[in-house]
Amino acid sequence: MTVAKVGRRQSRRTALFLLYQWDLTGQPLASLYDGTPDDFALGLAEAIAERAPELDDRITAASDAWAADRLGTLERNILRIGVYELEEGTVPAEVAINEAVVLAKRYATEDAARLVNGILGRIMREETS
Repeated sequence: MTVAKVGRRQSRRTALFLLYQWDLTGQPLASLYDGTPDDFALGLAEAIAERAPELDDRITAASDAWAADRLGTLERNILRIGVYELEEGTVPAEVAINEAVVLAKRYATEDAARLVNGILGRIMREETS
């Protein structure tokens, strides 16, 4: 299935669920595929899983009092996706942040969305200064 048929927003959701399962179970990411995820979702999830410790360090540094491992699994993986997209520049920074906030609102809470927005906003400001 191609990204054009599914859309990047849906692909991010798929990547989030793959990463969520991977983070909770510790199973290899490839063992969690049920069916065939689209190429974008699969590539995003694999790239983030490979760089998870580095992404977690960025999250921890930007969150003041919270270490990435103290965040909920959903919030941590939403932030990983956002940080990855900010660093890679695959979408404009505003899109990366907005999409992460949308994921947080949809699958976590309003408070999680504010946390995600604050941390990613700080990372974006650090990169542009």
